[in-house]
Amino acid sequence: MTTHQLPATARTFTQRFSGTRRGARLARLLAVEQLRSWDVPFGDAEAVLAELAANAVLHGHVPGRDFEVRLVLGADTLRIEVDDTRPDRHPDEQPPSPDGESGRGLLIVGALAGSWGVVEGPAPRKTVWAELPLGGRSGGVAEVGVSAPAAPPRPGPP
Repeated sequence: MTTHQLPATARTFTQRFSGTRRGARLARLLAVEQLRSWDVPFGDAEAVLAELAANAVLHGHVPGRDFEVRLVLGADTLRIEVDDTRPDRHPDEQPPSPDGESGRGLLIVGALAGSWGVVEGPAPRKTVWAELPLGGRSGGVAEVGVSAPAAPPRPGPP
């Protein structure tokens, strides 16, 4: 088993939120305040986090379970992780219908993030992550199912 460690210079922010639209909104607002306190530009990160949190609430929600947001600020990358309790439902980037009102979130994430993907576990969780270069946008193709170096494991649900 391979374990990944954070660089000594990384800063982290972790918070659980109720699996509701209100929880998704609060996650976005608190993350923006945290990035502001770290003096990190937050425009792209706010959009990515909003999409991942909304997906956790709309597609990854299990009644009575929360979702968790984790920000990891490295020397040149911001990693955004959103955990939910539906490991059986992975995000699927598909072209939206031209007149549809939804289905564009992962396209936004892919355009703003350098890379993104999904990591399963610890049970019953999955983590959808995105990494944004701090030097500016690079845009990336979805790497669903590809694991990037992750933050240390977190304890399971209470």
